[in-house]
Amino acid sequence: MLEGSEVKSLRAGRATITDAFAADKEGELYLFNAYIPEHDSSRQVNYEPKRARKLLMHHREIAKLLAAVNRKGMTLVALGIYFNERGLAKVDLGLARGKQHQDKRADIKDRDWKRDKARLMRDKG
Repeated sequence: MLEGSEVKSLRAGRATITDAFAADKEGELYLFNAYIPEHDSSRQVNYEPKRARKLLMHHREIAKLLAAVNRKGMTLVALGIYFNERGLAKVDLGLARGKQHQDKRADIKDRDWKRDKARLMRDKG
């Protein structure tokens, strides 16, 4: 559910959803951490740019997604925002699984090796 000036900001392409995710709040799905800045020429009362926004979905869709989220390590991540042919703002949601412990260790190892390699190249080359 968006305010009028939020839609204007979305149409201007000023929204950021890099850290946005959807979660359950009182049996409904809400979008958290989506940053939609205030529109400059809006006469409307200003709103909080990072407020939780209710996602309008059918109850069966909500139940299906919440069942998947309640499984171990699953989360709903916002992939994109677009306007459909009727002009309504839609959010693409993806079901993602968190990293396992061994995956994190491999990433840390790769990051450390890249940092050491860059340091060696800088010192020797």
